[in-house]
Amino acid sequence: MKIDHDRLFKELLSTFFFEFLALFLPEVVTYVEPESLTFLDKEVFTDVTVGKQYEADLIAKVRFRAQESCFLIHIENQATAQSNFDRRMFRYFARLYEKFALPVYPIALFSYDAPQRLEPNCHQVAFPDFEVLCFNFRVIQLNRFNWRDFLGQQNPVASALMAKMNVVPEERPRVKAECLRLLATLKLNPAKTKLISGFVDTYLRLNAAEEQRFLIELGRIEPVEQQRVMEIVTSWMERGIEQGRQEGEVALIMRLLKRRLGTITPEVEARIRHLSIEQLENLGEALLDFSDAVDLVAWLEREAA
Repeated sequence: MKIDHDRLFKELLSTFFFEFLALFLPEVVTYVEPESLTFLDKEVFTDVTVGKQYEADLIAKVRFRAQESCFLIHIENQATAQSNFDRRMFRYFARLYEKFALPVYPIALFSYDAPQRLEPNCHQVAFPDFEVLCFNFRVIQLNRFNWRDFLGQQNPVASALMAKMNVVPEERPRVKAECLRLLATLKLNPAKTKLISGFVDTYLRLNAAEEQRFLIELGRIEPVEQQRVMEIVTSWMERGIEQGRQEGEVALIMRLLKRRLGTITPEVEARIRHLSIEQLENLGEALLDFSDAVDLVAWLEREAA
């Protein structure tokens, strides 16, 4: 299954925006008014040279502390290595600066596993006798951070992003356990806990052998923290069972419908896949009375009402 990196990182960073700044750019937090934070609607930029559209990941508007003037913080998550990324950062900066007439603090977050080469933090235009432009931006390159350096950070973003730092394959079970141990100490509300635990589980999906080592690592955690971690792991298992059950119900319903009604359009199939387990069970009984696809669509319309 393809991972929606942009959505996962946007959810994490928008929920824990100041925690992200505090972890990687603590000096910025000292001059930002926390109550002033607002996120701007997505900004889409067209690159006429290649005919593509790019959407800026996260743009926040904040106010300088004890001042009326504002500035923008632009965070661009890059999940794959890309040549000329520095040029794209400058293009974003120039267009945001032109549109909003506000200072822009640019941050590039590199979240891919490889390569681990040091990424550039500036875009230059220069001649042998004259430097026209030197545009600088902040770089946070996760694969060049050692996850062990963040074990003591009481920060939810550290708990999540350790999963994307420099982790050798044999350390994956331990890193996952440490991410959850740190999460357990933070005592976040259920929604925020679910967000981070889901992030960790997505990027540290373990195979059977790794799962065994993961359970051994859990056994080394302090009893109080271990109980909370096991609650998180149990919720993963329950969601997995529920998801597996739903997928099985959908597969069975689709076979029965195709046998009774013939071909099902992709649009109708998509609607069926979004039904709850209870609705799928009800559909399994109702389909026995269907004469054609019109009856099926009518049933779906009644369920949606």
